[in-house]
Amino acid sequence: MTQKPPNANASRPKKGGKPVVDADAALAAELKPGQSIELLKELHILTREGRLNQDSRRKLKQVYHLFQFIEKLLQELPASEQGPTLADHGAGKSYLGFIIYDLYFKALGRGHIYGVETRAELVQRSQDLAQRLGFDRMAFVNTTVAEATTDQRLPEQIDVVTALHACDTATDDAIAFGLQKKARFMVLVPCCQAEVASCLRESKALSLSRTPLAELWRHPLHTREMGSQITNVLRCLYLEACGYQVTVTELVGWEHSMKNELILARYTGQKKRSAAERLQALLAEFGLEALQASRYPLPA
Repeated sequence: MTQKPPNANASRPKKGGKPVVDADAALAAELKPGQSIELLKELHILTREGRLNQDSRRKLKQVYHLFQFIEKLLQELPASEQGPTLADHGAGKSYLGFIIYDLYFKALGRGHIYGVETRAELVQRSQDLAQRLGFDRMAFVNTTVAEATTDQRLPEQIDVVTALHACDTATDDAIAFGLQKKARFMVLVPCCQAEVASCLRESKALSLSRTPLAELWRHPLHTREMGSQITNVLRCLYLEACGYQVTVTELVGWEHSMKNELILARYTGQKKRSAAERLQALLAEFGLEALQASRYPLPA
């Protein structure tokens, strides 16, 4: 009687009464089919031995979850000979851009990803890695998010704009970039936000200072959190006023990151007058009118 081959995914023999999980099988369960092991090692998500530690597992889960949103948006884009274009702002070590390229653009065979980063050493490192891996449709631009809007190294039109944990006003700059580049989609995960909190401390929102609402930012910690909340509300209203449909959701569980708000914006061309009116009313209510010209210039 012929013996069946052992199951490659089965656990190893029991040790001390408990099955020992095969490390390779456990790793395979964590990764996407066809994913580059070499890339994950270069990004230090995997160790040199090809293992995944707990911290890397959390990071990978976060990027995977964001990729699921972005993949669906990329699939909605009309087919073209050039393929989709994606700009990743505040790219850092370009974890997100590399994984999107590896899991989507590589098999697609067309399209380009642009990483925008201010630190020259990270840009050079990413360029070198892309060259070693043969990711020839990735480019990295050493500039600020704000200056990227007019940078000639970036194309006139970008389909998808991403900004993962872009600090403070860099998210606003990414939105301005997306508007200038006529982005079909924007995927934003804001990080630390100090501008509105600073304005609240200075103006004390005078119209509300004698009401119970002033308690919302009396303590410094509350001022920071209140400023963060107001900032994202204003961003969503601004995007709606500029013709985008906006969805706000969680990126991952709170146990992975406290900066967890995911803003998805889809261009429809329907500019909401009500959103523009509410945006202006909120700016006036909190004494933030000075920010409109620089951060929220409404379309004609």
